[in-house]
Amino acid sequence: MFWKFDLHTSSHIDTLLEKEDVTLTELMDEEDVLQECKAQNRKLLDFLVRSQSMEDLVTYITQEPPEEMDEKMKYKYPNISCELLTSDVDQINDRLGEDEPLLSRLYTFLHNEPPLNPLLASFFSKVLSILISRKPGQIIEFLRKKDAFVGLMLKHIGTSALMDLLLRLLTCIESPQLRQDVLNWLNEEKIIQKLIEMVHPSQDDDRHSNASQSLCEIIRLSRDQMIQMQGCPEPDPLLSTIEKEETLEILLSNVFDKEKNESAIVNSIQILLTLLETRRPLEICPSGMNHTAFSVSNSTLQAIRQRLKDFHHLLLEPPKKTAMKTTWGVLDPPVGNTRLNVVRLVASLLQTNTHSINVELIELDTINVLLVRIYSLKLFICSVITYLDMYFRYIWNNFLHVQVEICIATILGSPPCHGDSTENNIEDNPETIRDNILVKHLFQKCQLIQRILDAWESNEKEQSEGGRRRGYMGHLTRIANAIVHNSEKGPNSALMNQLLKDIPDDCRERWETFTANSLAEINKKNTVDLVSTHNIHSSSDDEVDFKEQGFAQDSGLQQAFSDYQMQQMTSNFIDQFGFNDEEFADQEDIVNASFDRIADINFSLNTNESASVALFEACCKERIQQFDDSGSDEEDIWDEKDVTFAPDAQIRHRSSGSTDSEESTDSEEEDGEKRDGAFESSSANPDDRMEVDTNDGK
Repeated sequence: MFWKFDLHTSSHIDTLLEKEDVTLTELMDEEDVLQECKAQNRKLLDFLVRSQSMEDLVTYITQEPPEEMDEKMKYKYPNISCELLTSDVDQINDRLGEDEPLLSRLYTFLHNEPPLNPLLASFFSKVLSILISRKPGQIIEFLRKKDAFVGLMLKHIGTSALMDLLLRLLTCIESPQLRQDVLNWLNEEKIIQKLIEMVHPSQDDDRHSNASQSLCEIIRLSRDQMIQMQGCPEPDPLLSTIEKEETLEILLSNVFDKEKNESAIVNSIQILLTLLETRRPLEICPSGMNHTAFSVSNSTLQAIRQRLKDFHHLLLEPPKKTAMKTTWGVLDPPVGNTRLNVVRLVASLLQTNTHSINVELIELDTINVLLVRIYSLKLFICSVITYLDMYFRYIWNNFLHVQVEICIATILGSPPCHGDSTENNIEDNPETIRDNILVKHLFQKCQLIQRILDAWESNEKEQSEGGRRRGYMGHLTRIANAIVHNSEKGPNSALMNQLLKDIPDDCRERWETFTANSLAEINKKNTVDLVSTHNIHSSSDDEVDFKEQGFAQDSGLQQAFSDYQMQQMTSNFIDQFGFNDEEFADQEDIVNASFDRIADINFSLNTNESASVALFEACCKERIQQFDDSGSDEEDIWDEKDVTFAPDAQIRHRSSGSTDSEESTDSEEEDGEKRDGAFESSSANPDDRMEVDTNDGK
């Protein structure tokens, strides 16, 4: 109804625009200015696209408001200006995108010294992003004319809004050719090398984080674009640059050849983890592994392999951290973000299943460090404490436990990997056993079986004395199950069974007892049946449920049908199926006999009803008073009285019975008024009554 009759009120903006001296601030003070702009109010748009109005809007989002201004009003006009410029209206986009002086005024925001005002930076980034999306050709041409654009962007890379704007250059351009030109331009400006220089110990943490995130997003976006545009003959120059061995060497040199800085180390590892994201089927990946559909460059693996010794050293001597007080106790030193990310890097390297990487990890004894340090089990004296050491030492750090579990599950589930010379020998002699060197290292040098058993027994002893269950026990159970599963039907099952036989006899007996008792019991507890049902596997199961049921003697029809169902299924059952004529006649007599007995049934009930009848009549004769008001002067409601009517009262009959439904009124009030009129005083003249047309509405 509101829109049908066009009853909406007109905007006050139209009234303001009729004034000759109206200002931009007056219009921005109106609450519906954004709504009218997006609705493309012609008068408003004509005012906004004026040169002075556009300059004022750009000035609001690029210049700091006065410090003395009230905080509530300080960013009101900059915010409204940004919303007006990004309202995605063609007139505003054309006016701003095609006016180079306006773009130059907007560009001057980058000349401010860092750190930028984060709110104004977000306004600037939002406006330039909409222009890149709607006017890519003009904006890219304008930016390429500015020699210092990339340098100014990286100068302010610590501001997140500028990082987002940099990524917009790669995502908002739809034209394949224009996008390739932008990639070539950015590569010529050495943006990858400059971003890597931002991940330097001398830079602040915000620059580390944003530069690392920018590089990671460039890698992912470039790989996604390559998949979507497989027919494109030109490779992505930015991705090719960052995957080069010399580029990664610069990144790792900044981390290891300078002073140890946890932020720089962690963010550098994040870049490496992004490069190591591999293509793996979902069904064979252990929980927590990456599932992205990309392959790993050999140059990337080679650059990391040369620095594995430095990463291993970080596990032993991470950046200094103060002792950490926790609810469990004091950790001195704590695991730290550095070592946790190194373990994640090792897990990703193991997933590539590269021979040179595996050999280097074995030589460094890195896997052993992970186990021993975590579980804090000194099973043997070793000059270099190993990876497994960390697993047993930090018993409450589940982030670390997950990564170590992934490492072990990957080793056990990966097929053997050999060098070229070994691979050729295997091809010449197919009977040669393909040994997985990491599996052998895990069972022999790391003594995985012994450590699992000792850790389990130590936990049970501690619990029996009233202690807590250790935090790694759930992951330890999953590792034990992975060993059992892969020894039965894994790619290394033959080798694992042989290694299990080679362990000491007492240890092998402990392992067999553990898998048969403790492990089976905990697996049974961890297995929860969602629905408990009783499934019958054959017709012979639970014969008690199919025992014969007794029937009444006079239920001849039911008994005959039951006998028919329970008859034996013989070989000539088909020939005997049904009844012949004689049997059918006999059965008819039996059926009719049951119905003949109906006449003998006595439906009368021999009950003594006389007492109940007498009691009911006595109750009816009583005069029950609801309230105790015997002293009242009111008349007795039970006394019989004669009912008399006024002499003028008349019973009015309707003209015909067929018109009862046709004389219904439109409302109950009208019907009530008519009934009240029937009992008016006798002084009313019957001839003065209104006649009702009974034919109305037919």
